[in-house]
Amino acid sequence: MKLVSWNVNGLRAVLRKNFLDFLAGEKPDVLCLQETKAGPDDVEQLWPASYTTYWNVAIKMGYSGTAIFAKARPYQVTRGIGIGKHDCEGRVLTAEYDDFFLVNVYVPNSQRELTRLAYRQQWDHDFRHYLKKLERKKPVIFCGDLNVAHTELDLANPKANVRNHGFTPQERAGFSAFAEAGFLDTFREFEKGAGHYTWWSPMPGVRTRNIGWRLDYFLISAALRPRLKRAFIRSEVLGSDHCPVGIEMG
Repeated sequence: MKLVSWNVNGLRAVLRKNFLDFLAGEKPDVLCLQETKAGPDDVEQLWPASYTTYWNVAIKMGYSGTAIFAKARPYQVTRGIGIGKHDCEGRVLTAEYDDFFLVNVYVPNSQRELTRLAYRQQWDHDFRHYLKKLERKKPVIFCGDLNVAHTELDLANPKANVRNHGFTPQERAGFSAFAEAGFLDTFREFEKGAGHYTWWSPMPGVRTRNIGWRLDYFLISAALRPRLKRAFIRSEVLGSDHCPVGIEMG
C-alpha cells in the first residue's frame, strides 16, 4: 500500500501546474493533501474515478484545509480532533481502515514573530493526546506538514535558525514528544544523513541549491514497523514550495 502526503500550497494553483500528472504517475493508494485553501465546491475538476475524495475546509475562506484521495474507501472519515478552538481551521482528517487509522494533519505555523508559539504548543499537546486515544483502538499512521524541522539534520542552516519559527526548542520538543510517545519517523528508519528536505523558500536559487527544511513527515505506531517497506521524498516534484513524501506498507 502506497501512502503519499503533499502540502500543495493551494490546490487550485497546483492544478494549473502538474497535480493531475503527478497523481497519474505516482499512483498512490491514498493521497493526503494539506493547505488546500479550497473545498470540493471551489474546484472545477473531475477527479479520477478510482479515487474517492474527502475534505476538511477551514471556516476562513482560502485558508488552510486538508483533503484525502483514497482508492480503497475507509470505514469512516472524521474531521478535526474534537476540540473547537483547533477544529475551525480544517487541519485534521482521520480515515479509519481495517487495521490502522490514517491521520492527515496540517500543523499550525508558529508565525515569523512567534505570535502563535503558545498556541502551537497547546496544539502539539492536544493532537498527541488525540493520536494516543486512537491508538488504544488500533495502530496509527499520521502524516502531513508538521511545520517543524526536528533535528539539525533536517534543515540546511540549523545554527542560523535556532530561534526561528519551525526550529524553536519548543517546537522541536513537541516533535520529540511524539517520538517519546512511541511514534516512529519513517524516513529516519531508512536514512540517517542530512541533505533531505521537503520545503524550500521561494527565493530565487534556494531550491536549486537545496537550501531546505524537512517539514513533511510520516510517523507510525511502533506496532506497524514490521510492515514498513520504505519511505521516500519526491524532491524532484515541483508545483508547490513543498514536495511530496510517502511510505509503502506491506
